[in-house]
Amino acid sequence: MDKEFQVGVKDGIPIALGYFAVSFSLGITMVSAGITAFQGAVMSVTNLTSAGQFAGVKVIAAGGTLLEMILTQFIINLRYSLMSLSLSQKLEPKMPLWKKLIIAFGNTDEIFAMAMNHQRSLTLRYMVGLQCLPILGWTAGTFLGAVACDLMPKNVSVAMNVMLYGMFIAIVLPVAKKSKPVLIVASVAVFLSSCFRFVPFLRVISEGISIIICTVLAAALGAILFPVTDEKNIPSEEGMKKVDETDKAAKEGGAGE
Repeated sequence: MDKEFQVGVKDGIPIALGYFAVSFSLGITMVSAGITAFQGAVMSVTNLTSAGQFAGVKVIAAGGTLLEMILTQFIINLRYSLMSLSLSQKLEPKMPLWKKLIIAFGNTDEIFAMAMNHQRSLTLRYMVGLQCLPILGWTAGTFLGAVACDLMPKNVSVAMNVMLYGMFIAIVLPVAKKSKPVLIVASVAVFLSSCFRFVPFLRVISEGISIIICTVLAAALGAILFPVTDEKNIPSEEGMKKVDETDKAAKEGGAGE
C-alpha cells in the first residue's frame, strides 16, 4: 500500500471515530423527519457536511421548498470555498483539476485542519487516505443512528452533538500551542464567534454568514500580522523524499558500524 495513503488513513482515524458518534444523532433526526435509514445513508455519503445536513433535514421536516434548501445550503457551506482556497496553497505543484475535485468533495472543517497540519505538500494519495475513513464513519453512523433511534436514550443523542466540536478543538489545540500566530488567529475567531452569539444586534445574522465573517476577519488579521514571506516553508514532496533518503542512508550507515 502507498505510504502517503497509509499516513492519510492513520490521520483520518480520530476524525472517523468522531464523525461516527456525531452522525448517530443525525440519523435519529432524519428518522423524526420521515427519512429512512437507507435514504439517510445515501444523503451522508454524497453530502459530507454536518451543519448542512442538519439544516437540510430541518428544511425537509418543515416542508420547505427547493429554493429554500438551495439558499440554506449555499449560506451554510460557503465557508468551504474559503477553506478550499487555503488548502489549494498546500497541494503538490501542477495537480490536475480532476484530482482537485476529488479532494474538494471531502474538504470538511476537521479534514481541512488535519491537512493544513500535514508537514508535506498534499497529494491525492494522502488526501484520499485522509478522507476515506471519515466518509465511511459519517455514513455508517447516520445509518446505524437511524436504525437504533428507538433504542438510544434522548439525553445520550443530545450529548453526542458536542463531540464534533470537541474533536475539532483537539485537532487545532496542539498546533496553537506550538504556533503563536495560529493561537492568536484562533482566539480572534472565537471572540468574533462569541460576539455573533451573544451581542443582540449580531444574533440576527445567520450561522452560515457569521462563520464566513469570522473566518475572513480572523484570516485577514493573521495575514496582516503574520505574513508568510518564504514560500519554501512548506516542504515539497520531492524535498521530503530526499530527507527520507538521507535518513535511511544514515540509519544504514549506523547499522553497518
